Amino acid sequence: MALSAKTSTLLGDFLTYLEVERGRSEKTVRNYDFYLHRFFIWTEGLDPQKITLDHVRKYRVWLNRLKDERGQTLKKNTQNYHLIALRSFLKYLAKRDIKALAPEKIELARMPQRIVEFLEAHELDRLLEAPTVDEHGLARPSDALSLIKLRDKAILELLFSTGLRVSELASLTKDMVNLSRDEFTVRGKGDKPRVVFISNQARFWVKEYLAHRHDPEPYLFVNHDRAADGRDSERCLTPRSVQRIVERYARRAGITKRITPHVLRHTFATDLLRNGADIRSVQEMLGHSSITTTQVYTHLTDRHLQKVYAEYHGKGRRAGLQSANNRKQKEEKED
Repeated sequence: MALSAKTSTLLGDFLTYLEVERGRSEKTVRNYDFYLHRFFIWTEGLDPQKITLDHVRKYRVWLNRLKDERGQTLKKNTQNYHLIALRSFLKYLAKRDIKALAPEKIELARMPQRIVEFLEAHELDRLLEAPTVDEHGLARPSDALSLIKLRDKAILELLFSTGLRVSELASLTKDMVNLSRDEFTVRGKGDKPRVVFISNQARFWVKEYLAHRHDPEPYLFVNHDRAADGRDSERCLTPRSVQRIVERYARRAGITKRITPHVLRHTFATDLLRNGADIRSVQEMLGHSSITTTQVYTHLTDRHLQKVYAEYHGKGRRAGLQSANNRKQKEEKED
């Protein structure tokens, strides 16, 4: 159904506010537009000033029971995104002194603790080596690799070295990555800049790949398979293309669990924390705006808890076994 002129105007003003004054990305603005339109269509074009907690409560029940085309219900975090959009819209109305439901009265659903997938050291080694080994499992030198294999090796090394999001990696250009330095700057979510660091291995393979490139494309990683997309000119890889590359080499490496570029980002963070990095530094390197987002890794990497467990768990039992062994050795000596 069509929204009222008043609601449409307020929504349009709010989306413009997000884009211009809040600096939200095009994708974020588009998502907020979708979530809010869904709410107002569900309420049959309700005047924003007449929203009540009862409307919100019933909407939450509807979202919780809503099923997609595959018959699956919405995930809790997706349901929360709808509520976050509505809460932001109500905050905007308050900012404009338009009387409406207080946004702080809308509480988000409690989220179950996330389970973070990451690669163990032996899995990571197999994945990173996959583009450079032949069908017999023998390593090939860089000068014997095809341009596509050089590109794929550089992608895998760079993902693990930097912890980049796949969208950040896909949008890199040649002039953004200064290979004479150990670091470069990327713009992440919310267009926020951050410094990422590049390992010697990643730098070597990116250099090898670029040395074999003879195209004018400005992007760091491009599609070299012209026949695949029916185009004459090369173009930058999409995030989906990078995801397929990672999945393909994970299968080739014999890794049975699903591996995505984001799993390499998780592996980057886990590797730092397991080796003693502090969580605030890891937060900065990942580009998380909130420390809460980074804390999802701590239950996997808390060596202090492992040390406490090893030192104190079963202490009484170990003491009893030691005492029994001492008595047995004494009896054997007396015999």
